[in-house]
Amino acid sequence: MNGGHGVPAAGAWAGTPYRITTLPSGLRVVSETVPGVRSVTLGIWFRTGSRFEPEEQAGIAHLLEHMAFKGTESRSARELAEAVDRVGGQMNAYTSKEDTSFYIKVLDEHFGLGMEILADMLLHSRLDGDELEKEKRVILEEIKMYEDDPEDVVHDLAVRTLWPGHPLGRPVIGFESTVGAVDRDALVDFWRRHYEPGRTVIAAAGHISHQQVVEEVQRWFGGWVRAGERARQAPPVPQAADAWRQKPVEQVHLCVVAPAAAYGSDEIYPEMVLSSILGGASSSRLFQVIREDHGLAYSVYTYHGGYSDAGVFGIYAATSPETAARVLELVGRECRKVRREGVTAAELARTRDQIKANLLMGLESTGNRMNRLGRTLLMLDRVVTVEEVVRRVEAVTAEQVAAAAERLLDADRWVVAGVGPAESLPLREWLA
Repeated sequence: MNGGHGVPAAGAWAGTPYRITTLPSGLRVVSETVPGVRSVTLGIWFRTGSRFEPEEQAGIAHLLEHMAFKGTESRSARELAEAVDRVGGQMNAYTSKEDTSFYIKVLDEHFGLGMEILADMLLHSRLDGDELEKEKRVILEEIKMYEDDPEDVVHDLAVRTLWPGHPLGRPVIGFESTVGAVDRDALVDFWRRHYEPGRTVIAAAGHISHQQVVEEVQRWFGGWVRAGERARQAPPVPQAADAWRQKPVEQVHLCVVAPAAAYGSDEIYPEMVLSSILGGASSSRLFQVIREDHGLAYSVYTYHGGYSDAGVFGIYAATSPETAARVLELVGRECRKVRREGVTAAELARTRDQIKANLLMGLESTGNRMNRLGRTLLMLDRVVTVEEVVRRVEAVTAEQVAAAAERLLDADRWVVAGVGPAESLPLREWLA
């Protein structure tokens, strides 16, 4: 799908074309023109994240993301914020385990300003030492905030237990000791080694032409030439285990996770359908049984996340200590039932329609369109359109869902994690 150096490639997304251009530096530009809107969402995607950090620098990618907002050679942090606020724009960023994204949404008439602001932040950040010390304190407060949320704690605990000793098992935000130890030299070195045009995608969606996007990218990023270095990593090796953490909270927070399909795998589609049937909506099995039939939990859901060479499927519920055993018993029962009996034709049809509706309604957001363009091109070297995903989901069969259930709902492959006020609980025994 790559059009070569400076040559656009075209595709189709629900009837609306996207185009890709690769600059001589290796920087890829992808855009989609969306008629009938006045906004443009612009994103810069880097193929780096917490997975690529040395263990002693855990959290440095997230810290670098924060520092991009702290001032450039020509603008202070306040001036950056005011430049965006003045035109009614919205700007933010996130760091994940395998990618980092900075994005801005503006009216079409301010697209050039949006590109200039992002280029200034990412190519001309001062990475000032005094600002670094202040921002480290901010992130240490963020870490404490996460520690105060048992739902976040149990998810991190489960994944760290599933992939012990691997960077994918570490929290993106890092730890107090590692974030606190980062200095400016380490920050600059990490930027130079991991942020380079050949591992970057600039994506835009909205009331804009591809030619306009490419011209602005060439204007502000045309001189960006750098070749980074990064060692290849082995995929994580999952383990099945139990994990418990005592915290003085009112509820027991429960998380069951299993290894799942990687981001680009064909198996991801039946796994998505299975996850939705089990706990993806208010009509799902676990929601109906645990919340509606027994009234044991307010929050109960499943999720599915994919990385380049691994994936994770999870079940979460929070309940009172005296009902934790019953909740896990019901989770285990429903999982065994799906694995033994499969899913019904009605469930399969309803779930496929739910996923299709969510995907198509998401097309009403230029932000969602930009996210899909940027992340799929970055991670898979091609744009995965909503049209393609809908087609793949609609083609999922009951037999494929049954095969996914064999993989994901095998208790011998599960990590069972909990956070709550007790010293420990026999989680796996209750689940079985």
